[in-house]
Amino acid sequence: MKLALLGCGLLGGSTAAAWRRAGAASTVAGFDRDADAVQRGIALGMIDTAAGSVAEAVAGADCVLLATPVGAMPALLGALAPHLQDEAIVTDVGSTKAGIADAARAALGAKFARFVPAHPIAGAESHGIENATSELFDGRWVIVTPTAETAADALQRIEGAWTACGAVVERMDAREHDRIFAAVSHLPHLAAFALMRAVAAGAEGSRCLQFAGAGFRDFTRIAASDATMWRDVALANREALGRELTAYRAELEALQAALDRADGAALQRMFEDASRVRRGMRFGAFGRNEGEDGHDE
Repeated sequence: MKLALLGCGLLGGSTAAAWRRAGAASTVAGFDRDADAVQRGIALGMIDTAAGSVAEAVAGADCVLLATPVGAMPALLGALAPHLQDEAIVTDVGSTKAGIADAARAALGAKFARFVPAHPIAGAESHGIENATSELFDGRWVIVTPTAETAADALQRIEGAWTACGAVVERMDAREHDRIFAAVSHLPHLAAFALMRAVAAGAEGSRCLQFAGAGFRDFTRIAASDATMWRDVALANREALGRELTAYRAELEALQAALDRADGAALQRMFEDASRVRRGMRFGAFGRNEGEDGHDE
C-alpha cells in the first residue's frame, strides 16, 4: 500500500513507521507545511519521498493519512479530494470524530465511502517526528468510527493495518467517541493546562515550581503537549467538553465547600470514592498501566 502522509509529527511518523514495520505500507510520501519535518522523517527512514504539495503527495496513493491538528483537516480534505484515485482510502488520527466525519462528507462527495475515521489512543507529550516510534501502538486501543456509508473493504483494510502493528481495534459511534474522550482525554488536558497556569501565575510561582515533586510532575505531564493541537480538539468537541467541565467544576466546588467548613469527613468520603475507582483501573487495551493520550497530531 502506497501511503500519503499529510502531517509529519509524532503521531503521523509513528503511524508510518508502525505500518511499514507491519507490512501494511510499502512506500510513504510525506507532506507537511514544515518541510524540515519531512526531511527529518526521511533521515529517520519513516518517509521515502518529500512531496511539495498535497496534490503531489496524494497522486497515486492507495491510502491518505491525515495526521494534522483537527482544525486543519477540513481544508486539507478539500485540497486532497480532486487528486484521489477512485479506490484510494482516506483515514485520519484525529482526537475528535463527529466533526471530521462531517467535513469529510462535505469535501469528498461520492468518495466519502472511502473515508475511515480513526483515533489511536497513544502518544506522548514530546512533539515532532524525531520522537516517533514504530512501537507506539503496541497493545493500545485504536477507535474507528465508521458511518453507514463507509465501504466494507476500506474499513477492513484500515482495521487490518492497525491490528498488524499491534493495536487493538474497537468500533464506536462518532458521537459516543467524542463524549467518552471529552471525559477521559480532553478534560484532563484542560485541567493540566489550568493547573500549570494557576501555579506559575501565583505570587510565589517560581518558588513553588522549584520544589514540585512527583505528584505535580505526573498530573501536569500532558500540559507540555502541543498547544495548537489541543486548542483545535477543545473547539471541535466544545459541547461534550463543556458538559464535562461543568461536572468537574461542581466537584471542585464541593471540595471548596468541605474545606471552608473544615469538614474532614466529607473530604475523606470524596477521596475514598475517587481512590477506590482509581485503584481498580487498568490502562491500555491489555490492562497495562502506561502513558496516556497526550499525542502530537
